[in-house]
Amino acid sequence: MLVVLCNVTCVTVQAATPRRAAATEAGHSYRWSDAKGVIHFGDSVPPEFAQGTVTELDSSGNVVREFGPQPSVIEQAAETQRTVVGARDRQRDHLLLTTYTSIHDIEDLRDERLSQLETQISAGKSYVEAVATRLEGLKTRLRNFHPYSSNPNARRLPDTLAAELVQTLNEVQTQSTSLLTRQKEQQALRDSFQADIDRYRELMVQQGRR
Repeated sequence: MLVVLCNVTCVTVQAATPRRAAATEAGHSYRWSDAKGVIHFGDSVPPEFAQGTVTELDSSGNVVREFGPQPSVIEQAAETQRTVVGARDRQRDHLLLTTYTSIHDIEDLRDERLSQLETQISAGKSYVEAVATRLEGLKTRLRNFHPYSSNPNARRLPDTLAAELVQTLNEVQTQSTSLLTRQKEQQALRDSFQADIDRYRELMVQQGRR
């Protein structure tokens, strides 16, 4: 087994992690190994090995404590995400249990919310149809003017009519987009309430209730 001794000059004390650098004040040292299995000793740990397993030794060479491999930035981020998701899920469970007394309560609220959205969607559809009808009327009027008329003596398209056509086209597009958004919200609402119902049922089973 190859052992490499490092004195103070061969390591960068400032680069060591705070928890491991502090021990050198009491005359302690560290032991670590590299990727090839070579064991190293020194009064601080080079940054490239700070994430691995490191053993702290006292002045007599006895083991004081051992530090396990440190999680990478990606692993730390994943753990943080798991913690956040877990807290969010626990909060959701608490809200479900304190807000509803049965699945019927959830279904009643779902139906109420869906009914409100359906009213908005129906009104949006009617408005889009009305705007589309107006647009068709404008297109019919266009045929009386140059360059849309087959009459070579037709008058030039009035600016007011051109402006009205552009405005109506924009309005159709805007209202159609708004309608599509409402329909997506409707489906998302169904999915969200179904997820709540499924989770509430699981919680009731866990508590021995229905």
